[in-house]
Amino acid sequence: MTSNRYPHLLSPGKIGTMDLKNRIAVTAMGVSLSEDDGTCGDQIIAYHEEQAKGGVGLIICGVAGVGWPVGAVALGQTAISDDKFIHGLKRLTDAVHKHGAKIATQLHFGGLIAGYSFQRWGHPLWAPGYPPVPKQNISEFFTMDELAGMAGFKMPEIKVLEQADIDQLVDMFAQGARRAKEAGFDGIEIHAGHGYILSSFISPYTNQRTDQYGGSRENRMRLPLEVIAGIRKAVGPDYPVWIKLDGKEVGKPGGIQVEDAIEHAKMVEAAGVDAITITSYHDTGIGKLHSQSNIPHLESWNLPETARIKAAVKIPVIGSGRIEAEVGDATIGKGEADFIAMGRKLLADPHLPNKLQMGMPDKVRPCVYCYTCVSAIYNGQAARCAVNPELSFEFKAPALPATKARHVAVIGGGPGGMESARRLSALGHKVTLIEKSDRLGGTLRFASLAYEPNERLLNWLRQEVEEADVTVRLSTEATPDLLRSLGVDEVIVATGAIRGMPEIPGGDLPHVFSGDDMRRMMLGESSEELKRKTGLFTRIATKVGAATGATANLALVRKATHTWMPLGDNIAIIGGELVGIELAEFLTERGRRVNVIEEAPRLGKGLTLVRRMRILSELAEHGVGLHGGASNIAIQAGTVTFTDSAGNKQTVAADNVIVAKGAEGDLTLADSLKAAGFTVHAIGDATGVGYIEGAMHGALAAVKAVAGTAA
Repeated sequence: MTSNRYPHLLSPGKIGTMDLKNRIAVTAMGVSLSEDDGTCGDQIIAYHEEQAKGGVGLIICGVAGVGWPVGAVALGQTAISDDKFIHGLKRLTDAVHKHGAKIATQLHFGGLIAGYSFQRWGHPLWAPGYPPVPKQNISEFFTMDELAGMAGFKMPEIKVLEQADIDQLVDMFAQGARRAKEAGFDGIEIHAGHGYILSSFISPYTNQRTDQYGGSRENRMRLPLEVIAGIRKAVGPDYPVWIKLDGKEVGKPGGIQVEDAIEHAKMVEAAGVDAITITSYHDTGIGKLHSQSNIPHLESWNLPETARIKAAVKIPVIGSGRIEAEVGDATIGKGEADFIAMGRKLLADPHLPNKLQMGMPDKVRPCVYCYTCVSAIYNGQAARCAVNPELSFEFKAPALPATKARHVAVIGGGPGGMESARRLSALGHKVTLIEKSDRLGGTLRFASLAYEPNERLLNWLRQEVEEADVTVRLSTEATPDLLRSLGVDEVIVATGAIRGMPEIPGGDLPHVFSGDDMRRMMLGESSEELKRKTGLFTRIATKVGAATGATANLALVRKATHTWMPLGDNIAIIGGELVGIELAEFLTERGRRVNVIEEAPRLGKGLTLVRRMRILSELAEHGVGLHGGASNIAIQAGTVTFTDSAGNKQTVAADNVIVAKGAEGDLTLADSLKAAGFTVHAIGDATGVGYIEGAMHGALAAVKAVAGTAA
C-alpha cells in the first residue's frame, strides 16, 4: 500500500544529476561508529545499511575527515584523508546501494572544534585566528563521573592558518572528494557550518583576519569558494556537490544572521554547488544553546531561515532541525524547502520512510528528544538511542524467530515489559503480560506528565502491545502459583524500582510527599499514606478523576494542573536527579516557587548531558533554587533547612516538600521466582535505576536471551 498522506515528502526529487526516490534524507551526523583507525568497518556499514532498508531516499554520512587525524572531532570518526580508506568506504556504498538508497559523504575538517585531535594526538586546532573567550564553563553541567572521564584534559593549542596551510586545506578537501567519487558515493556535502573550519572563516564572530581571507564578506567566503572550486576540479561538473551552511548563529554577537546566510547562499550557488543544506550553530560556551541550533529542542527550528534562503536561490534547499513529517511535507508543498533531512527521528526508527509510505505513521517508533544519542558522543562514546536499543548494534546478530513457540510471562507493564512483550510476540512466542495496576505504563505515565515527548513513547508501546498477539492481565499479582497455572516456560521481570522514603528529619510530616505520593495523586491513584496527607477535596477529586477516566488522559491532566494542584506556592524538592529536576520544571511551569536540594555536588544525574545543560539553565533563568552539595537536610512545618556546599546554613520556604529520591532496584520478585524453579530474566529499573534507556535496552537483551541469536 502506498500512502498519499505525504505527497510532497514521498515524491521523487533531484539534486544535480542525482535522482532520489523521496525527499527524506538522513542528515549528516557523527555517530562514532567507524573503526579506531578511521576505516569503515562492519559497525558503521550495518548502521547505514539499516537506514537504506528503511526506505530513505538519501543518506548523508557524517564528518568524513579530509585531514584525519588532524581536524578529528571524536573517536570513531570516518576518515577520507588517504587512499587506504577507499576500500572500506566502497564496502559502505555497495551495502547501501543494494537497497535502492543513494548515499553521499560529508567532507569535514574540525578546526576550532577538533579538541579530540589535540587531546589524543597533540594536533593544534586549525583556525582563522584566536577565538573569543568562552562566556561560560560548561563543565559545570557535568556530573562528577563525567568529569572523571575528562581527567588529563589540556587546553588546546591554536594554529592560525597561513597561506600554505590554506592551500593544503583546499587540497585536502579536493582529494577527499576524489576518494568519495572513487568509493561510489552518489554525491558530496561540504560541511561549512557548526563552527568547523569553513564556518569559522565565514563567521565574522570567529574571523578577525585582516588579510584576503578576513574582513569583507567576499574575503570571509574566499576559503569555502576555493574549496568548492577545488572539489569541482577533482570530480567534474556533473557530479552532485552541495554545501551545508549556517542560517544563523545563536548567542554570538555580530555572528551570522539570516541576511548574511542569504548572501552566502547566492555566492555558493554562483560557484556551482547543486544544493544547500540549512542548519544553524551556537556559542558552545553557553550550555543551553547546545540544544538550540544544530540539535534543536524547539520544533522546526531552522525552517524560517530555510524558507528565506530558498526564496533567494534557484537550486534545491534541504531543511533540517526537528521537523515532524507533516510539517516537512507542508514545507515542501509550500515551496519553502525541497528536501527534509532528519537525524534523531531516523536514529529512533530508521524505517520511518517505509512506514510513512505504507500509510502507517502511527507505527513509527517516536524520538523522545532526550539527547542520549549526542550526549554519548560528548562523553567520548559511540551514539546510543534510549528508545531504539539496536542503534549502533545493527551488526550484532538479531533475535531468532521462534521455531517452537515458548510461553513467556512478562511481569510489569512499564516500558521494559511492554517492549519485551511486543518483541517476543513478533518473534512468534506466546506472551502473557501481567501488570498489578489497572493500566499499562508504569512510571512512564508519570514521566510523561512531566515531559510530554515521553507520552509519545508510552502511546506507541501501548498500541504495539494492543496490536500484538499478547495476553494482557491487568490488576493481577504475579505469583508462582499463577505462573504454574499458566504453564509458562520463562519469565521476564520488569517490575521497576522501589521508591521508599529515605530517613530525613521531618519526613513524616503531613505536608511531605514521596515521589510515589506525587505519582498517585497526579494519576488518580490512592494509598493509605496519601489519604493521610491530603484533604477531603483532593481525595474526592482523585476519586472522580479516576472514575471518569480524566486522570488517564495525560494531556488533560497537564492542562488541568495549570489551574489547580493540591500543592502550596512554595515547593522544596529533596533530590536533584532526573525525577527531581523534571518535577521542578513541571511545577515551575505551573507557577510554583521551587527549590531543589541535592546532596551530590552536581545536579541532574540520569539526565543526558545536552538535555541537562538546557533544563538546568532554564530552571535557573526562572528563579529555581538549585542547591547541590547540601547536607544536614531537615524538614519543618513551612521550611526546609540544610547546610550548603560552602558550609552555610540555609532555610527555604516550603508549603510542601517532595522527596524525589530513594529509588533503588528491587530483585525480590525475581529472586523468589528463581527459588520457585522458574527461568527468570530481570530487566529495567528492577536491576537498578536506568530510566527509559535501561528499560528498552534491557528488554532487547532479555528477548535475545529467551529467543537466542544466530551464531
